[in-house]
Amino acid sequence: MQTNFTLAQLADPDTAVSEKILRTCVHCGFCTATCPTYVLLGDELDSPRGRIYLIKDMLEADKPANDKIALHVDRCLSCLSCMTTCPSGVDYMHLVDNARERIERTYRRPWLDRVVRDVIASVLPNPSRFRAAIGAARVARPLLGVIRRTPGLSRFAPMIALAPKRLPKRSALGAKRSFPAEGERKAKVALLRGCAQSVLDPGINDAAVRLLTRKGVEVVFAEGDHCCGALVHHMGRRAESHAQAKKAIDGWIKLIDEGGLDAILVTTSGCGTTVKDYGFMFRDDADYAEKAKRVSAIARDISEFLETLDLGKPNEPSGLAVAYHAACSLQHGQQIKTAPKALLVKAGFEVREPAEGHLCCGSAGTYNMLQPEISAKLRDRKVANIEATGAAVIAAGNIGCLTQIGSGTPLPVVHTVELLDWAYGGPKPRAMESA
Repeated sequence: MQTNFTLAQLADPDTAVSEKILRTCVHCGFCTATCPTYVLLGDELDSPRGRIYLIKDMLEADKPANDKIALHVDRCLSCLSCMTTCPSGVDYMHLVDNARERIERTYRRPWLDRVVRDVIASVLPNPSRFRAAIGAARVARPLLGVIRRTPGLSRFAPMIALAPKRLPKRSALGAKRSFPAEGERKAKVALLRGCAQSVLDPGINDAAVRLLTRKGVEVVFAEGDHCCGALVHHMGRRAESHAQAKKAIDGWIKLIDEGGLDAILVTTSGCGTTVKDYGFMFRDDADYAEKAKRVSAIARDISEFLETLDLGKPNEPSGLAVAYHAACSLQHGQQIKTAPKALLVKAGFEVREPAEGHLCCGSAGTYNMLQPEISAKLRDRKVANIEATGAAVIAAGNIGCLTQIGSGTPLPVVHTVELLDWAYGGPKPRAMESA
């Protein structure tokens, strides 16, 4: 794609990066076939190629974002399916991230949009606030029908509908930060505690700690690891996301410098994609560039790390049929496609893959709260494909996907690591016990 930026414009690091990305695009349109919003809406501007044209025009003209640009960029899920499809290697992730930041900085949203986004940005990354919000949602749930019909309040209905009906139990790990390996220590890892997942389903990290320590891995939590910054990063709130990321980076660097880490493990793939990108995010930060690179270099999805361990034979191979949902952040963002499925098969499960596995479930971080209509259509399409497999349980590697899919099906939805922990001596996942 030909570009026409001035030297003054290219002096801006973000514009320089975007210009290189834009030049990579050859207009082939392969991305449209795998873009969820284009598949649903059929509008060229709701495809990666269409959004690239809008972003190019905004950046070249050096103008603030307008209603049209905000509408179509907001509709992007950042699922990155287009990057898996693209034959030219267009780095759409960093292009749309830059566009979101510019929109946030130059576009004045309607006041209600600003309120909703401010609430999400201040609540979800903060576990104590999020837990309180879930309690408030339980009180509001009986009034959900009225809320949906009330102008203004209706914007909060998707948040109430997605909130758990019961306040999740707190982690069984308590306030402990260190968990020694059983037997001979084979490795030492830090596990991201996380924000939303630590409230919605703390049993996921509990299962990871149990499985890892049983297999000879020492597990520690770092100070400041309650949020990686991903949620607000994808809302274009760079200052907030970088502040949150820096706390996590400082905690991990302290552990690395004090005793060393073999890996930083993440059980929420949406967070993992961002943590692995810290090196790029902080490339121009004199104080954090090197530290961010060190963190990204050893960041791993839990499935990546488990695949390197000798887990042995499962205690009781169940043969249970599992529908594996490949989270977009895992299969497209991190290009991890086989590890989770291979681990489940080795653990004695029968893995079934639903049709259209490349398409997003509609969760996408905060997307199901900000774009509920599109999100619901994608969820229903995903659930129909999953239920068609006839599997007894659904497994995925991202809390957003678990929550989204779980809101549309009676089937139990669990994290992959919970099934692995169960297969190798841990308790049966709670969601399956209550199903």
